[in-house]
Amino acid sequence: MSDKTTSSLLYLDGVCVSFDGFKALNSLSFVVEPGELRAIIGPNGAGKTTMMDIITGKTRPDSGEVFFDGGKIDLTKRDEAEIAQLGIGRKFQKPTVFESHTVWDNLELALNKPRGVFSTLFYRMSAQDRERIDNILETVRLSHRKNDLAANLSHGQKQWLEIGMLLAQEPKLLLVDEPVAGMTDAETAETAILLREIAKTRSVVVVEHDMGFIRDLGVKVTCLAEGAVLAEGSIDFVSNDQRVIENYLGR
Repeated sequence: MSDKTTSSLLYLDGVCVSFDGFKALNSLSFVVEPGELRAIIGPNGAGKTTMMDIITGKTRPDSGEVFFDGGKIDLTKRDEAEIAQLGIGRKFQKPTVFESHTVWDNLELALNKPRGVFSTLFYRMSAQDRERIDNILETVRLSHRKNDLAANLSHGQKQWLEIGMLLAQEPKLLLVDEPVAGMTDAETAETAILLREIAKTRSVVVVEHDMGFIRDLGVKVTCLAEGAVLAEGSIDFVSNDQRVIENYLGR
């Protein structure tokens, strides 16, 4: 196992996946370090969603390596539930919160607790749990809405609540798909700050099309095309790459 594998949080090497002859991932290699915030861009069909499906165990690769937590865990040998328990959280584009529950209740339901019948039956919230939820509310800018029904939040606030629900599960790696789609300009700017704060204590991978938002994040950018890495570096470096302009930005 290489030094890069053992020092990284997430390590993909030579990952290939085909669906009915179409190569969704074509020898994809990709590394995320502990505490790193990374942005992923690329045209539709570039392999962004398939990459996240591989990491979370929803799809099995045809070939290649996928290691987590310093190379200790081979994700290709684990199922979705096991991978979630290992500390990989995924947020899909459309927010999925419990709209008939309060913001606080949503976070309480998401807390990283034993989920057996007896554990659930006899669960009593501890002072530590309350403090954890208060901290998450502050992080996701929803302290003032904690007693409101989730249904009454704006679209952007629902996105933040779902990020908070993932944080309640204490992931080591957060995969976030198009978090600012449908947000106001103010919410978009605040989300960039929010994700940078979260990345101080865990790794975050953000898939997004909004280039202004990517620029606000100010992080390393990976551009995918045809299932492989096309370019990688700062937003200015990637934006000026002729292949990126032709495959993605020029469209």
